Amino acid sequence: MALRALPNVKTLGRLYRQQIRGLQTFTLPDLAYDYGALEPAISGEIMQLHHQKHHQTYITNYNKALEQLDDAIAKGDASTAVKLQSAIKFNGGGHVNHSIFWKNLAPAHEGGGEPPHGSLGWAIDQHFGSMEKLIAKMNAEGAAVQGSGWVWLAVDKELKRLVVETTANQDPLVTKGASLVPLVGIDVWEHAYYLQYKNVRPDYLKNIWKVINWKYASGVYEKECP
Repeated sequence: MALRALPNVKTLGRLYRQQIRGLQTFTLPDLAYDYGALEPAISGEIMQLHHQKHHQTYITNYNKALEQLDDAIAKGDASTAVKLQSAIKFNGGGHVNHSIFWKNLAPAHEGGGEPPHGSLGWAIDQHFGSMEKLIAKMNAEGAAVQGSGWVWLAVDKELKRLVVETTANQDPLVTKGASLVPLVGIDVWEHAYYLQYKNVRPDYLKNIWKVINWKYASGVYEKECP
């Protein structure tokens, strides 16, 4: 019978402190589809690495930073608490953004790529002229992101209008405005496409629309703009 390594004293101490303090930790969400289900738009290899390695790393570092923040607050260490904010924003944002990204995707045989109907389809036509014009705008803005970041279709729940925004690195959309709710977020970090598309980000942006889950986006829109 195979033996499983037991947690060391340091790990047990950390888990005990988290339990006593009620510290929330975050875990990697499951995908609603297999890694290869988005092919040929996104390869199974990319999806597996992106989910198991990149997203998991953000979660691991987010939990670590939150634990360090909890310790700093308990000790009254304001300086350390302030220094941890950048790590919390980066890794927490990576977790938030990727959790949305996985829901924004669906295999073609399960409706991925099918344009939205109903209120979201109508709003896209009203605010952008057509679906084709929206896609062209998001592709252009996504391709123009310098370095790494995201391009978003969002609804401003206060103004009840659709907007396209970009965010740098792993900044979540809320950093652009508290009233913005993400409908579709596309990851334009190289780890999202390089193994398949090399450095040709526009090709990746062109093809990802074939697996965008507009049913999910429509559900969010209808909740925010009933």
